[in-house]
Amino acid sequence: MGVAVLVPIAIAARSPLLAWREPIYIAAGFAGIAAMALLLIQPLLAGGYVPGLPGRTGRQVHRWLGIALVVLVLAHVGGLWVTSAPDVIDALLFASPTPFSVWGVVAMWAVFAAALLALLRRSLRLGPVAWRIGHTALAVVIVVGTVVHALLIEGAMGVVSKAAFCLVVVVVMAKIVLDLATWTVNRRRP
Repeated sequence: MGVAVLVPIAIAARSPLLAWREPIYIAAGFAGIAAMALLLIQPLLAGGYVPGLPGRTGRQVHRWLGIALVVLVLAHVGGLWVTSAPDVIDALLFASPTPFSVWGVVAMWAVFAAALLALLRRSLRLGPVAWRIGHTALAVVIVVGTVVHALLIEGAMGVVSKAAFCLVVVVVMAKIVLDLATWTVNRRRP
């Protein structure tokens, strides 16, 4: 997991594309990369696959990293807003000429919706099955949207490392969703 996360970050940090960028733009980009790294860790925590963090402890870390994910997304979008507010407005209004913007905005709103669903779970009186289906569906939208967003951007992460990292994120998410069998009521994880 460490290699999968650190290699793309190291490649991005050495990218010549960052040479003439403003520090706020670079920080916003790395907030996006860090948010994507959490998309690898979050499903593993939810599925109980992180050694030393089983059950309740893993879910507690999952909640804290969910908050961190929201903060990183806000930093990513906020930093881009500071460097080019018109581009961010176009993206948020789905009027941007760049196709990666749509996917990023969809993923962003799914992150906020998943966090809101988690925050309001008790108030909404969601049962375990409804909760799991709703939260998992939003997580799938987040992963797919983020992966497509990242793959369409020609940026600092590097083509091969970014593609490999995206593949790992998708495979992990698919494995966890299948293992947890979110869409069934009576099936338990082996």
